[in-house]
Amino acid sequence: MKEGFYSPLRKEGDQITLFEFETLIALKHEAGIELGPEEHRRNVTVEGVPLNHLVGGRFWLGETMLEGAGLVDPCGHVEKITGKKISKHLINRGGLYCKIMRDGLVGVSDAVRGVQ
Repeated sequence: MKEGFYSPLRKEGDQITLFEFETLIALKHEAGIELGPEEHRRNVTVEGVPLNHLVGGRFWLGETMLEGAGLVDPCGHVEKITGKKISKHLINRGGLYCKIMRDGLVGVSDAVRGVQ
């Protein structure tokens, strides 16, 4: 089992981070780089949800209400631990910082819904 850590450079609203599955597909197609959902270091991988549009909005993930706090910059640490040069390919698609507005359970197949 690998033990994770939090960066000391925390941002306001960085309680949970989301990442688009479609970005993994684009990374492979555009740059020939395969990056698995377990490698990008975000908490949740979503599919069919354009995360950039959720900045400032509130939405549900399972029983949890989130607020999109801001876009995640590409993470050089991921390059260090994977050996994959991905940062330049993740500009404006590095994920979404979210603030937890109401906690609750999140299941593996839960969808993002109720975008406000």
